[in-house]
Amino acid sequence: MTVAELRDVAKETEDEAIRGYSSMHKEDLLKVLCETLGIEAHVHHEVVGLDKAKVKAEIRELKQQRQAALDAGDHQELKKVRRQIHRLKRKLRKATV
Repeated sequence: MTVAELRDVAKETEDEAIRGYSSMHKEDLLKVLCETLGIEAHVHHEVVGLDKAKVKAEIRELKQQRQAALDAGDHQELKKVRRQIHRLKRKLRKATV
């Protein structure tokens, strides 16, 4: 939502905590609205079925290999490493719940 939309919601909600909503910044307004309306402000995602730290470490190693391939001008190796990075990132996204 935009700040204007959030201010419209605050205008409709009559609560003492939302006083001064017209001068609030978006992050402050969003925080107060979530508390007032009883909405969880941030939903955390979990990776299920994978060791996230291990996959991210692999990606970091592959990024070093990618840089080495770029410096060497080895396009075959560069393509191979980029595909591996892409696959690992997709694997992480699919495992995220």
